[in-house]
Amino acid sequence: MAGNREFFNRRLHSLLGVIPVGVFLIQHLVVNNFATRGADAFNSAAGFMGNLPFRIFLEIFIIYLPLLFHAIYGLYIAFTAKNNVSRYGFFRNWMFFLQRISGIITLIFLAWHVWQTRIQAAFGVAVDFNMMAEIFSSPAMIVFYLVGVISTIFHFSNGLWSFAVSWGLTTTPRSQQIASYVTIIIFIALSYVGISTIFAFV
Repeated sequence: MAGNREFFNRRLHSLLGVIPVGVFLIQHLVVNNFATRGADAFNSAAGFMGNLPFRIFLEIFIIYLPLLFHAIYGLYIAFTAKNNVSRYGFFRNWMFFLQRISGIITLIFLAWHVWQTRIQAAFGVAVDFNMMAEIFSSPAMIVFYLVGVISTIFHFSNGLWSFAVSWGLTTTPRSQQIASYVTIIIFIALSYVGISTIFAFV
């Protein structure tokens, strides 16, 4: 019975990391990248997202609750996982290890990012281009966001490989190797979007 529950929880954890959390990550990166087109473009895109119908409902049930489960159960996995990096050092073992480390970094980053943006917005602070530019006026914040964004994108991209395996989408060594290449390309592409966005505010 306990084994079935853990199997279900791991499947749910994997699924929520891709849908809806991963989908939201991509959408968030794309919307924020409007900053590369200037302040007006970013403010328009952010304003559109902020004025969506049922926004609070969507944020709670499509973002925060799935993310909360994924984060909490992810911490359980991270602290109970048996890593083989020091003994074997194979590529996938390193990816397994880095997935856990990046998950912890991502959780810290997201908590801070939500505080700086969504929580501040609840107190009436405008989440616009000027707000983000003020955040990135600090070199420490630039470094913090670079580490956080890259860690988050790595966690998602590498998690796609695990998702494909656990859900039976890649069952052969060849398909898993192809999936590795695909996820690396996704990581590079999304990292470019995220990094270019950060420096658009600088």
